[in-house]
Amino acid sequence: MRAITASRAEHLPIGKISRLSGVNIETIRYYERIKMLPMPQRTASGRRVYGATELRMLAFIRRSRELGFSLNEIRALLRLGAPGTASCSEVKVIAAHHLEDIRAKLSDLRKLERLLAKTVARCSGKKVPNCPVLDILDVRRASPLHL
Repeated sequence: MRAITASRAEHLPIGKISRLSGVNIETIRYYERIKMLPMPQRTASGRRVYGATELRMLAFIRRSRELGFSLNEIRALLRLGAPGTASCSEVKVIAAHHLEDIRAKLSDLRKLERLLAKTVARCSGKKVPNCPVLDILDVRRASPLHL
């Protein structure tokens, strides 16, 4: 995200805030609909305009999504990080839970990798009626009893 001064970050149209935050325009509108982002001010002609606060929130949400936090977790983190209400202990609980989820997914991915590596190693690569890779993907194919 390019640095922008607070005075220049007021009354930004949605396209500009999208470019500065790295968040797609439709995603910004979605965040407004689900109340993740406050409804923006409108110009006399009805166009959305945003400020430095919304820019910071969008950058926070985008980075949180990149790290795999769910929308509910991000909502809680935004609430906990608000001025005067920051609570590192509560943030730590959310982050620790998310870390547990990531570690479980990594464990599952390692198991999946071992299974697929073994299966690929058994595959001759030649034109044969049986293919170990297709067999693990299609259980009916692996067992003639299901035909």
